[in-house]
Amino acid sequence: MSTPALEFNDLQLAYMVRGQAREVLRGVSFAVQPGETYGLVGESGCGKSTAAYTAVRYLPTNARILGGDVHLAGRDILSLDKKELQNLRANDVSIVYQDPGQALNPTIKVGLQLMEAYQLLGQSKHDALTNSREILRKVQIADPESVLGRYPHQLSGGMQQRVVIAMALACNPQLIILDEPTTGLDATVEAEVLDLIRGLRDEFGTSVLFISHNLGAIRAMCDRVGVLYAGKLVEEGRAQDVFDNPQHPYTVGLLRCLPRHGSRKSAQRLETIPGFQPLLGAPLPACVFVDRCPLATDKCREVAPQWTQLGDRKVRCHHVDRVHELVSSALPEGTPSTVDRSSTPMLVLDGVSKTFHQGGQAIKAVRDVSLELFAGETLGLVGESGSGKTTLAHTVLGIHAPDQANTITFDGKNLKPGTRKRPADQVRGIQIIFQNPDSALNRRHSVRRIIGRSLRRLAQLPHSEVDGALQEITASVRLTERHLDMRPSQLSGGLKQRVAIARAFAGHPRIVVCDEPTSSLDVSVQAAILNLLGDLQHDRDTSYLFISHDLRVVRYLSDRIAVLYLGRIMELGPAERVFDGPHHPYTEALLSAAPSVDGDTRERIRLDGEIPSAVNQPSGCVFHTRCQRRLEGDLCSTVEPPLTPTPDGGVIRCHIPFDQLGGQPVALRS
Repeated sequence: MSTPALEFNDLQLAYMVRGQAREVLRGVSFAVQPGETYGLVGESGCGKSTAAYTAVRYLPTNARILGGDVHLAGRDILSLDKKELQNLRANDVSIVYQDPGQALNPTIKVGLQLMEAYQLLGQSKHDALTNSREILRKVQIADPESVLGRYPHQLSGGMQQRVVIAMALACNPQLIILDEPTTGLDATVEAEVLDLIRGLRDEFGTSVLFISHNLGAIRAMCDRVGVLYAGKLVEEGRAQDVFDNPQHPYTVGLLRCLPRHGSRKSAQRLETIPGFQPLLGAPLPACVFVDRCPLATDKCREVAPQWTQLGDRKVRCHHVDRVHELVSSALPEGTPSTVDRSSTPMLVLDGVSKTFHQGGQAIKAVRDVSLELFAGETLGLVGESGSGKTTLAHTVLGIHAPDQANTITFDGKNLKPGTRKRPADQVRGIQIIFQNPDSALNRRHSVRRIIGRSLRRLAQLPHSEVDGALQEITASVRLTERHLDMRPSQLSGGLKQRVAIARAFAGHPRIVVCDEPTSSLDVSVQAAILNLLGDLQHDRDTSYLFISHDLRVVRYLSDRIAVLYLGRIMELGPAERVFDGPHHPYTEALLSAAPSVDGDTRERIRLDGEIPSAVNQPSGCVFHTRCQRRLEGDLCSTVEPPLTPTPDGGVIRCHIPFDQLGGQPVALRS
């Protein structure tokens, strides 16, 4: 076998905290072969990113190597001096970070930043500019000259990520490390980025270390995968084998946290992994997973499990022969929906539009949206970034005022256009859970103060009743007494999101807007949050407007789904039909782009270009410029299709008859 592109040999690494060594990586060994994509998965805090940064020695000053070594293309990087390390980083290895917006300098144009990567390799300014244009073409940017002249904030998230990938490829590296490269991207952009990485890997023969909590993306991209828990690899093998037939209890637990095979909250709850991952540097029993493992015995605490070889797979577990018991066990039963659509809707939007004005131009973010939301119902809002989902939700919340003559009613009463104009019962009745609890929670205040303030202001409780209500609401979101005096910075991502949920529910809202509430969470934490949202909805008859790029999460939680494109509803209907078809061509493309941990084999539908500008929207059907089913002739490009009722009580906006949308495209574009 040829020399691995990257090889870890029994690496032990610790962080020095107050003079004590707190171990993070506990004897990690794996290899990435030339031209191979290796996936590293596990919950936050398991050591994935630490392993990645060790590979290029991007480590904090308190990091200490306690044992083992790391080789990059046969070179021991832990023994390199400063100059040798700089040369290695400049020529042999590159990293693509999770947030491209933070990786790019906002004050410098993209062209200068990209050219710098080439000039550091000794190229002239002219050659650097020429190569910058060429590498942007390779990452499928159609107008590189325009992109070179823009600032990062003038690019979409997908374009920013392509620019960062282009910079990483400037040195033609032997290894690219991808650290959560698709988090926060919508399904179509995520699919394009994954296709791009796959194509560039094949073209350049580059090896890839792929770190992600998106298990569908890992399955779609990786040849082999390693499962990391508390700094120790517990399972390794071919990606297909690991996902189809997991052999370690932790891997089984991760996969059972996901909504799979079209599961719905009304049919089954998601399984969660009990307890929490050990704290950084905590002393551990012989098996690191023993405290959370349903198969654990005394032997697991006393004898460290060694690798068990199963063909091309290896597993670190004493009870490999019993893992099938976990795989075949039934998931907990769900809670049937009690939505009564014969009743009066709680929320009604009638022809709502929202236009922003910037630089003398009208930006039509939401256009003529009509929908209803019933008590206890979850309405999912899906679509690419820029489709108007969040603007629509913020208009309902009163953050944005709708255009004049638009009507939004809540419990039969008109909603005032801004929160300051709304009476207290309307403000209390519609609350929001934001995507990022770090920015939504005041980091200087304790959990007790954050939730207590909402109880006083929203529930309007007297001071004497706040403590009792605080205990009740925190218990309902599974927070304990010890969490109340902590600040957000002392909590994990999942616990922070529970605090945000408790704050939103403090005033007993009738409607909660969930704006990407699980996108940055591990699958185990995501499952707990989704179960929690389902329980709160059942207990309080709360309605949700649920926004997410993760289409499988939307399907699991939603009763109905609205698909938005350029501010318009393209389709609205029951979740089962919207996902299973017949569905709108745009919905069809979104669904085909979503990576699946189940290994779906359907061919991805590639949309032409990016979503058009909201300033200069296409004539006719706004989707016709990218539609894979566009009809021959001028109908789609000149006449906007009306919203047509569907047999299941939904609507769809397409010139193609509903009964013809379930099969192959009726006509290919000329």
